Amino acid sequence: VHVVESGGGLVQPGGSLRLSCVASGFTFSLYGMAWVRQAPGKGSEWVSGIISNGATTNYADSVKGRFTISRDNAKNTLYLQMNSLKPEDTAVYYCVKSPTWKSTGILEEYDTWGQGTQVTVSS
Repeated sequence: VHVVESGGGLVQPGGSLRLSCVASGFTFSLYGMAWVRQAPGKGSEWVSGIISNGATTNYADSVKGRFTISRDNAKNTLYLQMNSLKPEDTAVYYCVKSPTWKSTGILEEYDTWGQGTQVTVSS
């Protein structure tokens, strides 16, 4: 079971990035997924989640209205479109897999984590 993130980088405040996460080793369409981030010197923060069929999404208040989570089950891929980026969005972003079709804000429930992709928002 693996998830591999990509798409991070350096972007100016107000800019956009799109993160991708390719899954393998499990039936992607059966499981909820989420994005979690960890800023320097801080703990992990749940950012956004999506249930297995993509019909329901949830967001942390800190990113609501700026970030959009989506998935393509035919391509085994999870996405995070990040717009209007702020310096406080700087973090390593992780793609995580839920053990069920749901996706909650409880980090301890997620059973598979990727290696992370660095997002840096700075002028």
